[in-house]
Amino acid sequence: MSFKSIVRELKEMRDGIGSKSRRGVEAGKHWHSRKQTHIAPDQTLLSSDSSQHSLWANLPPELLLDIVRRVEESETSWPARAVVVFCASVCRTWREVTKEIVQTPEQCGRLTFPISLKQPGPRESPIQCFIRRDRGTSTYHLCFGLVPSEDGSDKLLLAARKIRRATCTDFVISLAANDFSRASNSYVGKLRSNFLGTKFTIYDSQPPCDMTIQPTSGMSRRFHSKQVSPRLPACNYRIGSISYELNVLRTRGPRRMNCIMDTIPFSSIEEGGAAPTPTSFAQSFDEQFFSFTSLKGKEPITYSSSPSPSLSLASTPGSPQPLALKNKAPRWHEQLQCWCLNFRGRVTVASVKNFQLVAAVEPSHNVPLAEQEKVILQFGKIGKDIFTMDYHYPLSAFQAFAICLSSFDTKPACE
Repeated sequence: MSFKSIVRELKEMRDGIGSKSRRGVEAGKHWHSRKQTHIAPDQTLLSSDSSQHSLWANLPPELLLDIVRRVEESETSWPARAVVVFCASVCRTWREVTKEIVQTPEQCGRLTFPISLKQPGPRESPIQCFIRRDRGTSTYHLCFGLVPSEDGSDKLLLAARKIRRATCTDFVISLAANDFSRASNSYVGKLRSNFLGTKFTIYDSQPPCDMTIQPTSGMSRRFHSKQVSPRLPACNYRIGSISYELNVLRTRGPRRMNCIMDTIPFSSIEEGGAAPTPTSFAQSFDEQFFSFTSLKGKEPITYSSSPSPSLSLASTPGSPQPLALKNKAPRWHEQLQCWCLNFRGRVTVASVKNFQLVAAVEPSHNVPLAEQEKVILQFGKIGKDIFTMDYHYPLSAFQAFAICLSSFDTKPACE
């Protein structure tokens, strides 16, 4: 059998799995929103005994490794890279082999699985994306690519919906474009602002990688355990904050912002440093809370429908210094009579929302000059409701998207 025939049969097999999962109303709706983007849920794979014990599952390990490796090397961009996801959806054996071969975005510069969106980007060339804003529905879609395609077949990475509350504004971030419920397994985190829109907090749906979590006094579950999937993370974990400086004198100029990434140590941008890289999503709420309940004995866990239960990172005297980012100062262009930054052609429309973030480095830090001037994240406007977002290591797509969402909120005190 030729290599192209194998790929074609994998696609047909993937479509077959998808048709089975659409038998249920709710399951069908969830699959339709994610079939082009993500691996089939484990429940679907486990229920398909015929697929698990088929000829494909019993291929010799050497042949299977060669097939998956050739597929991964040949399909480097979307939508063709969906074939790599198809390989991981055949059965558990194929899934494990595919996960072993596919590298992280930092290593290969490509996005493949959902967990790639929470892994650091590449160190050299940035991952280039764009954000499409829908004013009518207050939604924001992060898509992969330089600019939107004419046929609308853009690769969706993340989506967010803006929710105004009495004292704050929430941006709920999801893997699906039409499912923003925090009771869904597509929920990945949120961004919350204060009343003035000057301070924002980034929350992740899963605990930070290799970090110690300190239970807070108001710790509670988001939902009753019977109402959600057992694989659904049930808490929000604070992973960063964004602040915009107040413009008290109402002087002309761009916004000034600062970011503190609590889960990224400053040492990650130093020579030989490394950023935390999660390898999978959190399995269940009960596993995350096991250590907390063991300390409390038989004290019952309270349930709450509060919109913002969260856990904070434990701060100890020996904890690493978090990475701080600041916006790169623009220069005043006399002829154009405006503030300018070099976006290298990726931004074409002047806007107060445009920014570039670099590391806030002090003289005592052991950071090369090239790394100090490196733009880690840039965001800017290219058309009506269309914005570009390019991010580098050590930020992930999720973290970069959350930072960019803060620019969309109204900030009358900063302009």
